[in-house]
Amino acid sequence: MDKAQLELIRGTLDLLILKSLVWGALHGYAITRLIHRQTGQAFLVEEGTLYPALWRLENRGLLESEWGLSANNRRAKFYRLTPEGRRRLRQDSKTWAAYAAAVGKMLAATHAPLPEEN
Repeated sequence: MDKAQLELIRGTLDLLILKSLVWGALHGYAITRLIHRQTGQAFLVEEGTLYPALWRLENRGLLESEWGLSANNRRAKFYRLTPEGRRRLRQDSKTWAAYAAAVGKMLAATHAPLPEEN
């Protein structure tokens, strides 16, 4: 599959946003650039997807924000993780790793399993 064709699985964007903020506060455009770079250009998060997710995460108490100036001196809203956001990131990272491992086992299977005995 071509990388450009990859789509975010429902719920994954929140996890990627939380992870992008683990190193410090970022504004929206910087979050999209970081996700794009860190995923090997597989995911390009559009503004229409990003900002509702940031709003949702902030309303859930996982992020907090404040206005500041970006590197090019433009006014921008910077987001950072709250303690609850860090807890959610740890929890969701474990869940995602278990999910990915289970899918990986299924995809790596080279033969059908033996029938279960009852």
